[in-house]
Amino acid sequence: MNRIYRNLLPILFSLVYSTLPAQIRLAVVGGIHSSNLIETNSIPGYQTYAGKYYSTNTGFELGVLGEVPFGTNNLFFQAGILYSAKGNQFQHFYDSAVEKSDTLYNQHTLNLNYVEIPLYMTWKTSLSKNQKSHFFISAGPYFAFIYSVSQSYQNRVLQYNSSNYIYQSGNEDLPVGNGPGAYKTFDIGISAKAGFELGSVLISAYFNQGFTNVYNASYPSGFHNQVVGGSLGIWLNNPKTAPKPDSDTDKDGLPDSQDSCKTIPGPPKWHGCPVPDSDLDGVNDDEDSCKTVPGLKRYHGCPIPDSDNDGVNDEEDSCKEIPGSKNYHGCPIPDSDHDGLNDEIDKCPYEPGPADNHGCPVVKAGIVKIEQIVAANVMFRSNSANLTRNSLPAIKELADSLKTNPDLNLLIEGHTDNQGGEAYNIKLSEDRANAVKNLLIQFGIPDNRIEVRAFGDSQPIGSNNTSEGRALNRRVVFKFHLKNS
Repeated sequence: MNRIYRNLLPILFSLVYSTLPAQIRLAVVGGIHSSNLIETNSIPGYQTYAGKYYSTNTGFELGVLGEVPFGTNNLFFQAGILYSAKGNQFQHFYDSAVEKSDTLYNQHTLNLNYVEIPLYMTWKTSLSKNQKSHFFISAGPYFAFIYSVSQSYQNRVLQYNSSNYIYQSGNEDLPVGNGPGAYKTFDIGISAKAGFELGSVLISAYFNQGFTNVYNASYPSGFHNQVVGGSLGIWLNNPKTAPKPDSDTDKDGLPDSQDSCKTIPGPPKWHGCPVPDSDLDGVNDDEDSCKTVPGLKRYHGCPIPDSDNDGVNDEEDSCKEIPGSKNYHGCPIPDSDHDGLNDEIDKCPYEPGPADNHGCPVVKAGIVKIEQIVAANVMFRSNSANLTRNSLPAIKELADSLKTNPDLNLLIEGHTDNQGGEAYNIKLSEDRANAVKNLLIQFGIPDNRIEVRAFGDSQPIGSNNTSEGRALNRRVVFKFHLKNS
C-alpha cells in the first residue's frame, strides 16, 4: 500500500497542476501540529493506571491546496491532498519503591500516517484596499486514508536474575485492516481553520477531529484522532479572473455603463430608460400616434376624435357627421316647427312663425285693431280700480273676440300715473288689470286664457305733470297672442 501511495501522489500533483483552470489557485501548504489518539472505554481505573501516561505527539502535514470561487459573497471552495502524521505518545517512569516492576522506564510513540483530503467552504473578508490581504475562516469534512502505521519504543528493563538494567529500543510496523489489534484504513472527520492571507502567503491555525473509531481493540472502546496546529502556505499562481461583468442594477439587460437610467428598467432603444410619454397621457411614445397631444390608449394615444369638428367628441356625439351643440349631444339645435328658427330662439317652437315675430304666428291685423279700440274705451275712476259704466261695452266686445278666436290668449297690462307711492301704484295697476280679467271671466272667458301683469307708474305714455297726461297713464293695455307663444 505504501508503494502505491508513493507512486500515486506525484502523478496526482502533476496532473492537477497541469490541467488547472484559470479560475483556480493552487498552493503548497505545510504545518506542524500536536496530535492525539484519544481513547474512551469503560475499564475501571483505566485513567489512574494507564490513561494518564498518554500524551500528545508532535506531527506535521504537507501537501497541496486548490481554491475556486464559489458564487458571490466572498465564498470559496477549497480542496487539498495532504500527507498528515498523527498519533500519540506513552511514557512511564516506574518507582521501584512503590511499584513492583522489572521495568524502570517505558516509552513508545504511535505514528499514524495518512493521506488526507480536506474539503473546505471558506469565507474571506478583505483587510486592505488593494484586496490582497484577507482574513479567512474555513470549515468542512475531511477524508483520510492510512499510509502507514508504526510504533517506536525504548525502555529499561531489569535483567533476569541480575541487578543490571538493559536498555532496549526499536521500531515496528503495526497491522492495518479490520482484524483485532489492527488500525482501520480510513478516517472521516471535520476540519476547521482560520488565518490570514497576505498576498501569496497563507498563515493559519487549524483543528481536526476524527469521527471514526480507527483502532480495533479487543475490548469495547473508541479511538479518535484529534489534531491542533498551525500551517504556512504559498499560492503558486494568481488566477486570471474573467473580466467582471458590468453590473445591471435595474436588471433590464443593459449594463450600467450604457444605461442612462441605472435604477429604472428600460429598453436599449431608449438607453435603458423607460419609453417616454411626451404628452403624459399614460401611453408611451412607442405606442402613441399623437405623441405631443394627450389622448387615450384605445385611440393609440390620440384624443377622442371629433369627426364633424363641432367640439363634441365622437363618444358623446349622437350626430358624428353633422356639426351640432353639446346641449343636444352633438346634434344640431332642433327646429320643431320647421319655420327656420331653432327651438332655442323660437318663442313658439311648435308653431311656425316669421323671424321678425320671434318664430310665432302673426296675430291678424283686425285683432290688433280690436286691442287698440278696447284699450281706448276702458276707463277707471280716479285713484280707483272701479271701471266706468262706459267701459262695459268695450270689454264685452273683447270677450266676443276671444270667443271667436279660440287660438288666442290675452295679456292684460295694468298701468297708473305717478300719484302715490311705488308699492301703492303697483297694487293699483294690478287691481285694475284684475278688474278687467274678472269681468271677462263673467262674460265666459276661461281663467287660463288670461294673464295679468302690473307695471305701476313705470311705463308712462303721457306727462305726469298735466291732468291730460296723467289720464293717459291710467290705463290698461291688451295684447293678443297665440297659445303657447
